[in-house]
Amino acid sequence: MRKTAVMFVFLALVMFAFRSLPELISWPSYFPKPVYDFKKRPLTAAQIELGRALFYDPVLSIDSSTSCASCHSPYNSFAHTDHSLSHGIHDSIGTRNAPALINLAWNTLLMWDGAVNHIEVQPLAPITNVSEMGENINHVVFKLNRSLRYRSLFYSAYGDSVVTGQRTLLALAQFQLSLISCNSKYDSVRTGDASFNAQEQRGYDLFLRHCNSCHTEPLFTNGLFANNGLRIDTTLNDYGRFRITHDEKDSLKFKVPTLRNAEYTYPYMHDGRFLSLYDVIRHYTSGIQSSGTLAPQLRKPVVLSAAEKTDLVAFLLTLSDKKFIFDKRFGPPQKK
Repeated sequence: MRKTAVMFVFLALVMFAFRSLPELISWPSYFPKPVYDFKKRPLTAAQIELGRALFYDPVLSIDSSTSCASCHSPYNSFAHTDHSLSHGIHDSIGTRNAPALINLAWNTLLMWDGAVNHIEVQPLAPITNVSEMGENINHVVFKLNRSLRYRSLFYSAYGDSVVTGQRTLLALAQFQLSLISCNSKYDSVRTGDASFNAQEQRGYDLFLRHCNSCHTEPLFTNGLFANNGLRIDTTLNDYGRFRITHDEKDSLKFKVPTLRNAEYTYPYMHDGRFLSLYDVIRHYTSGIQSSGTLAPQLRKPVVLSAAEKTDLVAFLLTLSDKKFIFDKRFGPPQKK
């Protein structure tokens, strides 16, 4: 009887560890097809849990002071709000604001400048950046292999306790791919379970007229790069995608960020220069700097009254997904 019970528990654990799509994650039917190939690399519960543990663990940094979550807080839609630019080891200050890590399965290129083309290698960028974690993946593997906790987690995730760089990066990717935000009021309106009030509807109409070409619904980003008319910061001298392609046509172009959960992801822009949504809207109505690579949509003035700006903000707030923000599955794991 005891052997039967033990076998039942073992089988239950195995089934939990290797549960995969669509039991683990889901998205609305009106979302486009993901870029990430879940059939080729399905998510599993155990790999997601391993990735979550790694995401919140400063062991990934050279001095064990900085974790992924140090710059990507779950309460800010996995962005940060306490400073304009990312902070790293030894009180280093980075050159860009940490973007929200949501709905990444629909991204072809990652980072503000598109420097990374696959989520399974993306963690290498912050891990090895001297202003962020200042580590190297081989030393991370060495440290994880010395941990009984991680060897157990790797065993649950992969069937043996061997820690490798590829497995570490894959687990981090699996956790980030599970961060799907699709339960805002906007989504309830799309499914017919709610309605916009009059102000939100006016704001939605304004959004469709002035914003949707770049911040395309339902993901509220077109995934592309654009020069949105920001005055260049003469301290950072950041020319965006140009740093990667060295093509003058990409000068001052940055990744179009999603507006989902924008309520939680301030400060805004690649350098965190704007503190509020009103500041952002004010930029688009009176702060555009003309240049040769300016987005075509911004070459004509955007004219909004004070009331219309308030209506637009009211709509943007309908993109807030409180269920996602406070979902305990995405928060720090409880160490056993």
